[in-house]
Amino acid sequence: MMVDIVKADLADPVHARALVDVLDVYACDIMGGGTPLSAFTRANLAAELGKRAGVHVFLAFDGQQAVGLANCIEGFSSFACKPLLNIHDLAVTPAARGQCIGRRLIERVVQEARALGCCKVTLEVLEGNAVAQSLYRATGFAGYELKAESGRAMFMQKVLD
Repeated sequence: MMVDIVKADLADPVHARALVDVLDVYACDIMGGGTPLSAFTRANLAAELGKRAGVHVFLAFDGQQAVGLANCIEGFSSFACKPLLNIHDLAVTPAARGQCIGRRLIERVVQEARALGCCKVTLEVLEGNAVAQSLYRATGFAGYELKAESGRAMFMQKVLD
């Protein structure tokens, strides 16, 4: 498998389609929620992400076939007074797993974060996703805590209507 990692141009219909197709495969996976993307999301995701200056999307292609993606969103560390880059989605299609594509996507994200002057790269992972956790640990990620007595950080959400 000869895989190229590219920074997506979301105005390019090929890249926009690849983003939606790979993300839909991920959404249908149990670790992505087990539900396909809505018609609204499929129709609007690339354009909406393209409107946001702090979004960086990386795609993995095996020839013309999209096999992976990393959707990243810039944030800011107030303690470090520097930007950070959050990997919001990292996905590799089932047929392409085990080929180090996830590792290569992470390496490309870290390269971009360094170029942007970021102090860190962040992500969240489900407790039950042992495969992803293993990849993240192998690429240098670790749980976050300020001090042991304060405990580890937790990812929380409030869904808005």
